[in-house]
Amino acid sequence: MMAPNLPQILVVEDDANDLEMTLDALRESHIANDIVSVRDGAAALDFLYARGEFAGRPSTRLSVVLLDLKLPKVDGTEVLRTIKADERLRAIPVVVVTSSREERDLVRSYDLGVNSFVVKPVDFSEFHRAIRALGLYWAITNEPPPHRPSV
Repeated sequence: MMAPNLPQILVVEDDANDLEMTLDALRESHIANDIVSVRDGAAALDFLYARGEFAGRPSTRLSVVLLDLKLPKVDGTEVLRTIKADERLRAIPVVVVTSSREERDLVRSYDLGVNSFVVKPVDFSEFHRAIRALGLYWAITNEPPPHRPSV
């Protein structure tokens, strides 16, 4: 059930363990925002454009997209490129949360307009702490972009 008038958090993560840890950490942050998760880049784009399995979903604001780079169907870089190239979506904050430590992924993500780039900590407690901090910042501290009903 979605919290009224609060922007949603979209988590795009294909790894089942990382997704579960991310959702647990966000829930333990006690944020009231609804959290939507998808397992591949195509589903993320379907959610953002309210098509496919998300056709007819109510138009909502997003406080942040937590985006993995290594995704099936459509990779995270392409999802980021699409979001930041679309006038209706580009104001949505996108945080890349990835296991990649490759400088080219970091540079490419910032070139495409990512708002933050976080390398997933290997240690469970550090991963948990990092995701909680991200959730609290993007859902509570940061002021999300205004709602655009066309998305």
